[in-house]
Amino acid sequence: MFFRVGFGNETLHSLLLSTCLSIAGTESAAHHWLLFGQHLWNAFLFSSALMFILTCHELGHYIQSRRYRLRSSLPFFLPLPFGPFGTFGAVIAMDDEVPHSKALFDIGITGPLAGLIPTLIFLYYGIQWSYIGPRQPSELEFGDPLLFQWIVYWNFGHLPPDMMLYCHPIAFAAWAGLLLTSLNLMPFSQLDGGHVFYALLGRRSIPIVHCIFVAAIIVIIWYQLWHWSLLLILIALMGVSHPPTANDKVPLKPFRHFLGWATLLFVFIGIVPTPLNPDNYEPEKKPVWYCQIQHDFNNETETNCRFD
Repeated sequence: MFFRVGFGNETLHSLLLSTCLSIAGTESAAHHWLLFGQHLWNAFLFSSALMFILTCHELGHYIQSRRYRLRSSLPFFLPLPFGPFGTFGAVIAMDDEVPHSKALFDIGITGPLAGLIPTLIFLYYGIQWSYIGPRQPSELEFGDPLLFQWIVYWNFGHLPPDMMLYCHPIAFAAWAGLLLTSLNLMPFSQLDGGHVFYALLGRRSIPIVHCIFVAAIIVIIWYQLWHWSLLLILIALMGVSHPPTANDKVPLKPFRHFLGWATLLFVFIGIVPTPLNPDNYEPEKKPVWYCQIQHDFNNETETNCRFD
């Protein structure tokens, strides 16, 4: 299943069009200014929800690092001038070495868990505020992960092929939060999943992570998922395996093991192999123009044209 977002470049287009119509003095300028206001409000809802998710995520890391008395910065937000999100996420900088595996686990897992709480809330209510409509040909659609599909099915049931979900901005922000959180939970290098995976297994995680990295390369080549190539290149530049802590022998309690593995497995329901998809949908019955010519008793003709 795919879904569509009812906002994007329309905000800028509406602003330019409204400005030009106002300068020209046309009567439709007021209507287009109202459309611009609606697009701007949708963009505000999306960006506010997404920034709140990212802030909760990074504050989770920050609070735990301060708890273990590690020097760390407040979150840095990374803007992205292109793409559907407008941001590349956020990071915090830590100068000190992590003292032991327990601290590494707590710092690594608290960020994703803190970000998932608002993400799941926004996802549930955002899908309720979305609507189902006829599927129309377009340039781009968004793929939805299993968790997204389950909540859509819970609210709307099974969608026929000619219908699709038109997402509320809050739901789209939650989708972005799911994607960013799931990417962060991959068990590589300095990602959050890498922290948790190393804290759970210690040095035994190193050969496993390398095998997973090789398997990811094979999957990308086999299924031609070239859009993930840049991510693997960045992971390779950072280093596939996680560096050791000052003391890797501090044991974790069973609850942390359960929470850690459950959080890592969230990747399988929170990510989708093809987040952005070109739309190849063609309706079975293509709309056509046709005209009917009618004759009355006075030999006058009337032409009625319709678009079905």
